[in-house]
Amino acid sequence: MAKSSGLGWTTLSVDNASATPNDIRNDCTDLQFATPRAVQDVTGIDKSAMERILLLADFSIDMKGVFNPAANKSHDTFKTIPSTSVQRTVSLGVNGVSLANECLLTDYQVQRSNSGELTWSVPGVLSDGTVPVWA
Repeated sequence: MAKSSGLGWTTLSVDNASATPNDIRNDCTDLQFATPRAVQDVTGIDKSAMERILLLADFSIDMKGVFNPAANKSHDTFKTIPSTSVQRTVSLGVNGVSLANECLLTDYQVQRSNSGELTWSVPGVLSDGTVPVWA
């Protein structure tokens, strides 16, 4: 596969509180996600450089977009974040590869700028202990 841009996402779906996936690609203006691993320092006193081992895997995501109150769009998907405690499947797909994780969405921030823009941001973290795997 050749080098690719971030244009033309094929999948950005997020479950609503009823576990129904909603396609929010058109509302999302940018996102960032990470798949870090925890690290333990196991350096003995006999070493002159760091020695480490990998521990648990994780996933986090921060999505941002334009407020859209239409059915099955961003506001409809995120409006129950403050009132429900449910895992939501977050599915990403771009350039023929995909990544899906069960997440807890921890905040639904809506911002109105001084120029009149109405936008949102939503952070999420891995919730079910399943290692993130690209497909």
